[in-house]
Amino acid sequence: MLDRSSTTGRSRIARALTAAGAVVTLAAAHLAAPAPASAAVSRAELALRWAPIHYQDVDATGSHALGGQADYIARVDFDGDLNGRNNWDRAGQAGTSLAAHAYYSVVETNTHWYITYLFFHPRDWTDHPFFETEHENDGEGVLFAIERDGSPYGVLRAAVTVAHSDFYSYTPSGSTWTSGRESVDGTLQFQTSPHDTFSHPVTAQEAQGHGLKAYPQYSINGDGLVYYPSTVAETPSNGNDRDVRYRLVDIFAADGLWAQRANATLFVSLGTFAGDTSGDCGSGTFGCSTNSANAPWGWDDGNDVPARGELASDPAELSVEYFTIPGGLTRTYTYNPYAGAAAALAEAARTAPPTVD
Repeated sequence: MLDRSSTTGRSRIARALTAAGAVVTLAAAHLAAPAPASAAVSRAELALRWAPIHYQDVDATGSHALGGQADYIARVDFDGDLNGRNNWDRAGQAGTSLAAHAYYSVVETNTHWYITYLFFHPRDWTDHPFFETEHENDGEGVLFAIERDGSPYGVLRAAVTVAHSDFYSYTPSGSTWTSGRESVDGTLQFQTSPHDTFSHPVTAQEAQGHGLKAYPQYSINGDGLVYYPSTVAETPSNGNDRDVRYRLVDIFAADGLWAQRANATLFVSLGTFAGDTSGDCGSGTFGCSTNSANAPWGWDDGNDVPARGELASDPAELSVEYFTIPGGLTRTYTYNPYAGAAAALAEAARTAPPTVD
């Protein structure tokens, strides 16, 4: 699982032009670049093609901000180990790496691909003493539902994002999917990446608490980072770097997060990261909570029908609850490593206490 891949010293002459690139709303059916008819893309290629261009707001105020670095996305093992209980303390320390990474998982049916992306931060923090708590570790993300229409990468039909303990749903302009049990919360926009030939969906996270929505429902307010999907991982040059490439990490890799799900130093229970109150977490604020961040198989909107973790583990079920889908879709998976632990996931959903994110 450990990976020290990063790129440094890259010239950023074109950054101003990149930052000025317009975000445009496009029909998703027109997004896939042509490929040979015989080419079958891998899951890694599929995840890279649909990975979002990601806007991260940055706040540099307060001692817990680490000069803005507390808002950088990172690997879970950015500090060289898989101990979830020392991440708050080690964030920003010399010898640790804030090279940009994001995690993904792909599950499949005969009609759709479902790709979940996780953006991890070592801290969920605040700079004032009232109302909000802090906690060690922070994991929020997005699900993309992609129809297998015969083209190499399919057509992106809908997205559901995770902002703390709530889910928000979006559809691209021209999508055939409409509101279902849940109302669609907005239009998913797309932007062309300067690093490949594709237009990518655009997501954004707020500073401090890192709730994630479709851009521009969150955006950059002052300083901020723009992350672009890539095969390399860059460390931001500062808290206002508008061209940072991030590398994708497969959750289902042999030594990946899913393989570590029973690692008691990383997870306190199925889908919940271990986190304590060590260091200055909660100092000068309302408080510091423990074990309060979740991996995708622990994400839950308690007010909605889908069970805890189903955004990642049973996205077809979540899709039919959230959206009206012409012709429906199949619920039978042809590839879903999460399903091997379906009983454990269901039991965890019934017995796990609520977590705060």
